[in-house]
Amino acid sequence: MIFIFLQGGNDGLNTVIPRGDADYNTVNRPSLYIPEDRAIDSGNGFAQFHPALEPMMEIYNNTKLNGQEGAGNMAVLHRVGYDGQSRSHFDSQHYWQNGIPGDTDTEEGFIYRHIDANFDLNHPGNSFVAAGLSSNQLVALKGQNMIPNFSRTRDFTFPAGNKFLGTPPSSPASKDGKGLMGLYGLSPDKPFKPYGGLVHGAGQTLGRTMTVVQDAVSKGDYTPENDAVYPDTSMGRKLSEAAMLLKRTPAKIIGLRRGGFDTHQRQGQINGSHANLLGELAQGMQALHRDLQSQWEDLLVVTMTEFGRTSKENGSNGTDHAESSVMFVAGGGVEGGVYNCDETTWEENAMFSARSRYLGRRTDFRAAFGEIFQRHFGDDPAMMDQLMPGYSIAQLDNPNDFKSLNFLKA
Repeated sequence: MIFIFLQGGNDGLNTVIPRGDADYNTVNRPSLYIPEDRAIDSGNGFAQFHPALEPMMEIYNNTKLNGQEGAGNMAVLHRVGYDGQSRSHFDSQHYWQNGIPGDTDTEEGFIYRHIDANFDLNHPGNSFVAAGLSSNQLVALKGQNMIPNFSRTRDFTFPAGNKFLGTPPSSPASKDGKGLMGLYGLSPDKPFKPYGGLVHGAGQTLGRTMTVVQDAVSKGDYTPENDAVYPDTSMGRKLSEAAMLLKRTPAKIIGLRRGGFDTHQRQGQINGSHANLLGELAQGMQALHRDLQSQWEDLLVVTMTEFGRTSKENGSNGTDHAESSVMFVAGGGVEGGVYNCDETTWEENAMFSARSRYLGRRTDFRAAFGEIFQRHFGDDPAMMDQLMPGYSIAQLDNPNDFKSLNFLKA
């Protein structure tokens, strides 16, 4: 899985347009409104996509969905959020990553819990099962055991390179190792010293992960397959490196983030800051689809964002913090289509159904990830409270929020 956090709160209403809702109009969104003839048809008679998402359509298109030839491997999940929605960037981003809405203290990530439950992270062979491509550690991947986090693969090394990294001992009893790998390749010399075992384990993990990454980089410049072209941006580079790591290392999960979605001012319409962000995302996902065809049947590409934007445009030609928004899920096991944005799931006054200002949720983000954990990764349903503490209680409190959307093939 590759997951992409769209930081700032993506405007779901201009990303996936509820054309069938009369409240989506030039009165509520005078400078942001996308004319019907400029938007992209979803095929369900109700929803349309922002025109900047055109590159993504080769994944979404399918003769059964919209009459267009294509893979049909993209699910568009509208109205995703959680009960008690926070409109604080920091808090809501935290909840979306620790999997516990309302808990700002827990730093352990819900994707980390899935990894920890399925892999012995103390085993040398599992030193690089996941990674974050970010300048700051992603909460979703935080936990007791270290998950590597770096902004650029070529920079994930020591200034002295392999000389400092060194080589491990030829045997557990040998002292012929060199550098970091030689020092921490032996058994701990002071295992009972406070934090001694922790420090020694950290040194071993660091050495192993750096070795894996540097081995991948040493194979030469990475050339995407199948005419894939990643955006010429920081996010595009990270997506390309994510693809490279999935091909050249044992990594199973890669996470990254893209900021800029806090569009309070001059958000733009067909063109503009929001359109540019959506276009970059769409081109990146198109590139992943082409580049990772050899893994596509086993891969998921997932986007998330902390909240949506107000249904009514503000006085600065932008939108403010609101409630539910959109997730994109793409991969060979995806049942393509638009979810929670059609005549049967979009009630009258839906755009103002939360506090008379916001688009109310229909699906809890934990339910969406519960389906991912169970159907894609094969986790037992009984594990959901372990991966996302409070899952069962939230399900009892708001059962409609936890109805399965069935966007993944059984």
